[in-house]
Amino acid sequence: MASKLVQLQSKAYQASKFVAKHGNSYYKQLLEQNKQYIQEPATVEKCSELSKQLLYTRLASIPGRYETFWKEVDYAKNLLKNRANLKVEDAGIAALFGLECFAWFCAGEIVGRGFTFTGYYP
Repeated sequence: MASKLVQLQSKAYQASKFVAKHGNSYYKQLLEQNKQYIQEPATVEKCSELSKQLLYTRLASIPGRYETFWKEVDYAKNLLKNRANLKVEDAGIAALFGLECFAWFCAGEIVGRGFTFTGYYP
């Protein structure tokens, strides 16, 4: 066990040296590639304006999302009405989707409990 700890410490040290050596150049390269998205000067007013733009852009997209939601509901209703024509592949995809939703629920519960499997902290 102690040898594994020493190995882990050695790997962490090597990784931190690599980041210290190459991190700055990667940061500069990333900023250079995405400079069209950078707002200059970065003032409080500009940040406030951008946050309002994001909020109202998201609000403006709600009607389209609402319409898409109801189209999906209608599609699901239609599938249930015509379940005699339902293919095994469609049923399998639906089962996998349900399983994925349940897995995300379980992961959220575990995170909410503080990464414990048995219960909540008092």
